[in-house]
Amino acid sequence: MENGTVAEQAYTTYKPLLFSLAYRMLGSVMDAEDIVQDAFLSLDAAGPEPIRNLKAYLCRVVTNRCIDRLRSAQKQREVYVGPWLPEPLLTDGDPSGNPPEQYMLQESVSTAYLLLLQQLSSTERAVFLLREVLLYDYEEIASIVGKSQANCRQIFHRAKRSIGGSASFDSGGDVCLAAPRPAAGQEARQLIEGFLTALATGDVPKLLSSLSEDASLFSDGGGRVTAAVRPILGADRIIRFLTGLLEKSPPGFSYRPALVGGDPGLVTYIHGEPSSVMSFEVAGGQIRAIYIVVNPEKLQHVR
Repeated sequence: MENGTVAEQAYTTYKPLLFSLAYRMLGSVMDAEDIVQDAFLSLDAAGPEPIRNLKAYLCRVVTNRCIDRLRSAQKQREVYVGPWLPEPLLTDGDPSGNPPEQYMLQESVSTAYLLLLQQLSSTERAVFLLREVLLYDYEEIASIVGKSQANCRQIFHRAKRSIGGSASFDSGGDVCLAAPRPAAGQEARQLIEGFLTALATGDVPKLLSSLSEDASLFSDGGGRVTAAVRPILGADRIIRFLTGLLEKSPPGFSYRPALVGGDPGLVTYIHGEPSSVMSFEVAGGQIRAIYIVVNPEKLQHVR
């Protein structure tokens, strides 16, 4: 079979899985798409010998390139202005026409979950995702990351212990670990939708009841646009901040509800161009954290 035909069939079969892996590794939609595309292009340069396990080969290429990308981006992350948040992945399109969306909807890709993965080293992240999300056995994982099965087993258990809680930020804006929290369900979705309605209508009592007293808001502008470089702490301050933003909305401002990583969120626009994406973390029946991405580089794929 021609390499081109193999690549075409592999693209249809494995792109959703590979995108899922790369996005969780990197927290970047654009970088994940680039790496997955490069992985399929590498099939053309693989030579005439048939690849025995195409799925494992592609996962190995994607994993290694993600690890390389993370290492090269480490210094940039160290000097990043304000809190770093992952690129938002909107999942409210037509899943049948977008295989990566369809796959991503099946698994947790919330901002809190992606921040949690950032606590792991690049190798720990790869081993954890290959085992926990893609359900690979340790023999397959060892062949992908180039370590022994025993070492991969240890890495996985260490990573799982490390992310036994959800992610949050300290008062200086640095990410840290907190206690375990359940994933968002139908009740959490209703809470978020009610919060967004209250925000649009200026219902302050409803906003206060939706937010936990120690709630935090994190805004990622990356130093490219105006954003809070430190977390905004406390329900009262968050409400003043958000209502103030709405009151100062520029001409051409609009917004719409959206699914961000499978959970309810909000996208805002100025003259039809995306200006921010808002997502949430829920715990104990209240909103514990709000994440707002305003860095224009992280909104290029948002429509």
